[in-house]
Amino acid sequence: MSFVEFKNVKKIYGSGEVEVRAANGLNFTMEEGEIVVVVGPSGSGKTTLLNMLGGMDNVTSGKIILDGNEITKYNERDLINYRRHDIGFVFQFYNLIQNLTALENVELANQLCDNALDAKKTLELVGLKKRMDNFPSQLSGGEQQRVSIARALAKNPKLLLCDEPTGALDYKTGKEVLKVLQDTALKHGKTVVIITHNSAFCDIANRVIRIRGGKVIEEKLNKKPVSAETLEW
Repeated sequence: MSFVEFKNVKKIYGSGEVEVRAANGLNFTMEEGEIVVVVGPSGSGKTTLLNMLGGMDNVTSGKIILDGNEITKYNERDLINYRRHDIGFVFQFYNLIQNLTALENVELANQLCDNALDAKKTLELVGLKKRMDNFPSQLSGGEQQRVSIARALAKNPKLLLCDEPTGALDYKTGKEVLKVLQDTALKHGKTVVIITHNSAFCDIANRVIRIRGGKVIEEKLNKKPVSAETLEW
């Protein structure tokens, strides 16, 4: 059994003539410790996929399995615990609490999870050892995104879900953030899923899942991922 499995997953909004099939029979797998890039154009179903895998949206039909557990059978209380303990989220916009320092933002994980990592050590992992006492307004966009990554990592999740994590960043800073995410998988064995419209990101992935119209049109393994530092787009 794979670490993550999607089995004929469908998500349908509305009904009749206004029915929208945001996911129209998704089938794919992911393995533990992989960097997985899910790529597709706007409206292809990428965010719906992420929301269902992250336990933020229920499926219409089909099964999603993570680490042997079928999350599509979870009730609302189970899903709250799943989001709290098993999933780390990194979004395009950083969602930091502005009146807390970088360290205090990351320490929030300790209040949510029993198995949280040390906040200071986690900030050091993402290169922010000297910025722990700064507030978000005193940090660059790239530094704020690193705090967001550290906050997600500090939960010690099974899965790190990243929705367009470089979308609000310039080219150079975007590459630096991708390198942090790549190191997270390579050095710490985390499964990292990056949702993007940018096909250039596929080169750093162990697994590439292309979707269009709510369906997987290609699932490809990459035997020789490149370093994020070498990406061009």
